[in-house]
Amino acid sequence: MTGSSHKTPRLRKRPRGFQGHVSEIDLRLLRVFHTVAEQGGFSAAEITLGKSKSSISLDISALETRLGLTICLRGRSGFALTDEGREVLEATRKLFVNLEHFRQQINQTSGMLSGTFNLYVPDNIQTHGETPLVKAIHTFTQSHPGVFMNLHSASTKEVEVAVMTGQATAGIALYAQGQAPLGCRPLVAEASYLFCGSRHPLFHMPEEDITLDVLTSHSMVSVADAATSDRWEEIRPLFTYRAKADRVDARALLILSGSYIGFLPEVFAAPLVAQGLLRRIVFNDLRLITCCHFLARTSPETSLMVETFRTLLEASY
Repeated sequence: MTGSSHKTPRLRKRPRGFQGHVSEIDLRLLRVFHTVAEQGGFSAAEITLGKSKSSISLDISALETRLGLTICLRGRSGFALTDEGREVLEATRKLFVNLEHFRQQINQTSGMLSGTFNLYVPDNIQTHGETPLVKAIHTFTQSHPGVFMNLHSASTKEVEVAVMTGQATAGIALYAQGQAPLGCRPLVAEASYLFCGSRHPLFHMPEEDITLDVLTSHSMVSVADAATSDRWEEIRPLFTYRAKADRVDARALLILSGSYIGFLPEVFAAPLVAQGLLRRIVFNDLRLITCCHFLARTSPETSLMVETFRTLLEASY
């Protein structure tokens, strides 16, 4: 006699969630996951983590086992977070923020500095030479080796947003004179002058022959709104702008090409002038003034770190 056989339906195993204490190993695995998610995949995270893809994959698998969740998809179709993975990423971000707040509160109590200092600086800030920022970072990091310096390059608007949202411990932004928002600490006013490259027609022209009409007949690299002066505002509309570069080094590259004239900070241009690659165009002492300001949101957790760095930075100018 043959009886009908009924298969017992397989019960889906419920995720067991996170159990036990958060260990140092858990934090390490979460940092790997956070980096992979921020970089957009295993390959992109290799350099940042200093690990191979296979090693990263083992860490992610170990984290998934620990959590009882599938947090990302990987394969030929590429890397993608699952819905659970996105929630884990958000929880991980909050965890790291809370850990940093704890560390900063202990710093405040003990007077010792450690943790991460997220400094946002303008993407067109001068990066060459013995600048005040270079000197301040050197003194700060040598005096406080427990601090991990995390430097971000961003536009002035991005610097403002990062400070307001707490992504940045502090920021440096460039504003036109009198246009900085409330709460900014002025650092210094920097002057930029007009230059041309050795291939440009103005390079060998006698200074007395360079009139306003001559200048305005040549193409210029556009000038940021943060750089201004009374004399410049009068003649600004007369120029033709045929190139744009936000960073100082990129702007110098355009000027060195010989196709454009443009403004550069004097300290940046000085070595290129000495090499005979650039010439400063002296016309009615034309210069642009840009004001550097220090931005920081008041926070008990970061006030000691911020004030220490700000004091060093102001002393470097």
